[in-house]
This record gives sequence, C-alpha cells and structure tokens, in this order.
Amino acid sequence: MTGAPLALSAAIGAYPHTAALRSGAAASALLRLEFADVKPISRAFAPMVREARYDVCEMAIATFIQAKAHGKPLTLLPVAMAARFQESALLCQADGPIQSPADLKGRRVGVRAYSQTTGMWLRGILSEDFGVRADDIRWVTFEGAHVLECGDPPFVARVADGADLVAMLRSRELDAIIVGIDPPDDPAFRPVFADAEAAAARFRRRHGIKPVNHVVVMRDALAADRPDVARELVRMFAAAHDGARADLVGRAAIQPSLETAQRWCVEQGLTPAA
Repeated sequence: MTGAPLALSAAIGAYPHTAALRSGAAASALLRLEFADVKPISRAFAPMVREARYDVCEMAIATFIQAKAHGKPLTLLPVAMAARFQESALLCQADGPIQSPADLKGRRVGVRAYSQTTGMWLRGILSEDFGVRADDIRWVTFEGAHVLECGDPPFVARVADGADLVAMLRSRELDAIIVGIDPPDDPAFRPVFADAEAAAARFRRRHGIKPVNHVVVMRDALAADRPDVARELVRMFAAAHDGARADLVGRAAIQPSLETAQRWCVEQGLTPAA
C-alpha cells in the first residue's frame, strides 16, 4: 500500500518558472511541497544556513559557497532559480567623476553586504576586465553575511544602523553603489558601465555563462536518507521550468557558474578556499 506523500517545507521564490510547483501542477506522488511565505526570498537564506529551517530552500550562490566552506549541512541540487548579467546593477552619480569601471579604484562603493552575490560577480568583473581588485575599493556595507562565521575583509567598513544605500549615493557619501534587481528609476544616477548590454555580451564571450545568482539546496540529512526525494525534487523543478527557464536545470547549467564563483569568492576574501 502506497503511503501519503512526504511533506517537505520549502522556501522558494514566486517566479514564472516556479508557478507550476506552487500551484501543484508539477505534482508528485512521492512528496508534497509546503511553501513558507517569505518575501523577499532572501530573508530565507540566513535561517536556512544558521538553523536548517526548511527542507528545501532557494539560496544565493555566494551564500551557499560560504556555507559549504564552513561545514553547513546543505546539499546543492542542480537547479538554478535566477541567472542574470550584473553590469546594470552598478550605479554612480549621473554628473559625477566616474567615467568607467576603472575609475572605481580608491573610491567608496556601497553594497548591502560584502557577501552579496551580485557584488561578488561585479568584483570579479572589475578585477579581471579592468584591473580593479577587491581591495582597491573602499567597500561600505549595511549588514553582515548570512553565514555568521564569515567576517568581512579589513578593507570593508560597516555604516551605522538606519543608513540608506541609495540616499548615501545621492548625498555623495558614496561614489557608486551595487543594487539588486530593481535599480532606482532616478535621473540622478546612471550605470557605471556605459553600455551594460555590451558589457554583458563581453562577459558571456569571456566566460561562456550567464551568471547564476540563486540556486536550490536541501538539508544534507534528507538528501542522504532519501536520495529518491532529491531526484524527485530535481524532476519537479525541471517540469516546472519547462517552457520558461529550462536552461536553469541540470549540472551543465550550474557547474560553470559554480566554478567561477568559487574562484572569485577565494580571491575576494569571502572564503578561505574553494
């Protein structure tokens, strides 16, 4: 006699390519996903890393790399939730002195957290394409890493509670900032990359990837005890992605970004080793 499906707690963002999972259209006789209401989904990352709050969780790729570096019991599934080019997320004052990414050397650049994945990707681009290393910039942050064991390098400073990233750029306390997926619609700001699309195309030619920002992880113990559940989760994500973002499922979709991100995390002082 077949038992009831295994109920799994899940923290996964609401996207077109997860709609079938959330609606139950991409269903399984083996398991049932019970979705936590977490908005924005980034608020699920710290609880998953620090206390394994969920069975299955979306997670920033830099957070996952830091978590594994510090022995957190997480298993990465070959599934990406978000992948995008990063160049349009780096902003400066429209009438300011920054004319190219190379001008950021010695400047004050704000970012939510030094460990933020968009910042990790952009620092790698600045280093490899423009010769601006992570420690050439005076980084200003507003919070720490999701992984408590990960401190910031000595060239990173924390602002006082209540400070605002965009307001500090507007007041010229910062020379540039890194934002998320929703940059401010303000004529006072412009991208540091004058042609973000051309810069993204250059990144693809050089690295052969569209950078992965978010992946999917599950608890190590569950993956070890129930490998059939791990396989079924991958199948369900693939079914939900089909027709929307089928390019985000499978080892080939994840591995190149993972390898580059691991290397850059070491170079930037985010992890001690790959």
